[in-house]
Amino acid sequence: MAEANKPLEDLSGECKQTKARRPHFVKRMRSAGLQTASVLQRETGKLKDVYSLGRKLGQGQFGTTYLCIEKATGKEFACKSIAKRKLLTPEDVEDVRREIQILHHLAGHPNIISIIDAYEDAVAVHVVMELCAGGELFDRIIQKGHYTEKAAAELAKIIVGVVEACHSLGVMHRDLKPENFLFVNQMESSPLKMIDFGLSIFFKPGDIFNDVVGSPYYVAPEVLRKQYGQEADVWSAGVMIYILLSGVPPFWDETEQGIFDQVLNGELDFSSEPWPGISECAKDLIRECLTGMLKKRLSAHEVLCHPWVQVDGAAPDKPLDSAVLTRLKQFSAMNKLKDGT
Repeated sequence: MAEANKPLEDLSGECKQTKARRPHFVKRMRSAGLQTASVLQRETGKLKDVYSLGRKLGQGQFGTTYLCIEKATGKEFACKSIAKRKLLTPEDVEDVRREIQILHHLAGHPNIISIIDAYEDAVAVHVVMELCAGGELFDRIIQKGHYTEKAAAELAKIIVGVVEACHSLGVMHRDLKPENFLFVNQMESSPLKMIDFGLSIFFKPGDIFNDVVGSPYYVAPEVLRKQYGQEADVWSAGVMIYILLSGVPPFWDETEQGIFDQVLNGELDFSSEPWPGISECAKDLIRECLTGMLKKRLSAHEVLCHPWVQVDGAAPDKPLDSAVLTRLKQFSAMNKLKDGT
């Protein structure tokens, strides 16, 4: 790979959890979003004619998500409002257009959030989506208080199923992480949905990308080397499976740069607890997802064909060590602290 020998210190801080960390060179100028006649490039109705906005549900670098109530029916949705003044470059404007386009492109998948409509006014773009009020993936696991390897396999199947659907439709997600999976409601049978496609991109087979995006724990080594394709999503899914089974990420350090070093080193720990008690089939799957050799890494479809994720497959239905839940709780709390949530 062309960037394989690039000094790691040059990569420090480049892994972007959001697009806002991209360097901007526009100063003392009106933002591209406000300069653009229309971000959506079409006439829209007025959001306030159809919906009323309620409490804030979340805050991102570009947008704020609110509870959104349809006036005619009282039905609740989520509305992500993206301030046009924060769209500093034409690239930022294009990113918003592409995110909305991708949501429409993926519409109908049971585990991908549904877009309802998009509106634009003088100051913001408003994206109305289905409301996922059931909480984050890890929080649900922790709340249940009991957890088996089979349950982890069932969750892995949903996560990788979304990846396979994206790839089959020519979309690379590029920011797979547990925080981007929410339950629709509090019911035990609630669907789990992927919610954030802000870093996603369209691709064709053989396309190579070089912009370093994603989240440090989940980023693939080839992304850090700035030469990657859709295989990077499978690596991120493999990291999630490792965490689902152990409560901690496979590549960890006190600093972002240290995490990158560990990712590039790629050495997996299967000797510490709870790994001696985890099935060999699970460890085999993780190895085949977290290999730095792209030709040996499984595709999303191949992961779904693996015995460990099959219905009534090789994943044993025995409780995982209680320490896994404890560590999962600590890891989740640490991430929320970093995000300021």
